[in-house]
Amino acid sequence: MSFSPSIRQTFFGASPDGQNVSLFVLQNADIEVHITNFGGVITRILAPDAQGKLGDIALGFDELPPYFKDSPYFGAIIGRVGNRLAGGRFAIGDNSWQLDLNDGENHLHGGWKGFDKVVWVPTSFVTEKEVGLRLFYLSPNGDQGYPGNLQVTVTYTLNAQNELQVDYHAVTDQPTPVNLTQHTYFTLAGGGGVMNHRLTLNADRFTPVRAGLIPTGELRPVAASPFDFREAKAIGKDIGAEDEQLQLGRGYDHNFVLNKTSPGELSLAARIEEDTTGRVLEVLTTEPGAQFYSGNFLDGSLSARGQSFGHRSGFCIEPQHFPDAPNQPEFPSIILNPGEDYISQTKFRFLTR
Repeated sequence: MSFSPSIRQTFFGASPDGQNVSLFVLQNADIEVHITNFGGVITRILAPDAQGKLGDIALGFDELPPYFKDSPYFGAIIGRVGNRLAGGRFAIGDNSWQLDLNDGENHLHGGWKGFDKVVWVPTSFVTEKEVGLRLFYLSPNGDQGYPGNLQVTVTYTLNAQNELQVDYHAVTDQPTPVNLTQHTYFTLAGGGGVMNHRLTLNADRFTPVRAGLIPTGELRPVAASPFDFREAKAIGKDIGAEDEQLQLGRGYDHNFVLNKTSPGELSLAARIEEDTTGRVLEVLTTEPGAQFYSGNFLDGSLSARGQSFGHRSGFCIEPQHFPDAPNQPEFPSIILNPGEDYISQTKFRFLTR
């Protein structure tokens, strides 16, 4: 089948401050990816099963307003800093900053109005081999408490190999922490929960947490624990085990330390297989870690497209640097300085077997 890349744009609604928001549909011969420039949200992904039947494998809404406040970061770009910062505080040199406390006593996913709740400037493109959407946002000095003017570009590209590539680039005029990620909830069966999905994570270690899901600073081996996904295992197999870490996260909500032969290499982080449809998702990234979240806080109160988003009805693989990195001197730094480029890449590869 020919590639025939295309993109179409439709009006999706108005943001809370009155800006027009669009929905963009990226399409190749096999896949459709729907993205809005509000939060850079992926609202749906239509991918074929082993028989070629298309199904929606991403949790999301068909209307814009639910993304304003109710969405648990469905499909969104996350920033300036993905994951948690203890006490919403960090220091750079002799200077310290206090950020929003939007997750109990901690700062989560960029604050009350993180990158998931702003309107990005979109530019679409099509070539013979790929179709894409480039999104730009200027996060001003003081945004959610962060220092420096941060210019961010996130580019979604769908290619002929059925890969959705996400490229991140940022520059700043003051030192500031930056840790961008993508927060799509996947359900490869197209609904019905994800506990039977089989997950492989290319990680020998993970970062255990204390109360509030803040890392302790330890890099703990996954061996002989419910966190060992080095060989394919059903997500639900050990999720109910008597384990303090699972109790703290109400399931899996932890950063895994990816095995890398060299820092910054693009390598396989995760592979997820769903037997009833034959769908397979591979996640590759240049990031040193990936947060695996098993949808523990979904409770059925949200619904769309004829289904409610119940407990563990979707999973997330969020490539990232480690949580609370500015407060953990042993973790890789997330401080971006003037004159430097923040560059990161993730690929979501859609397969069947």
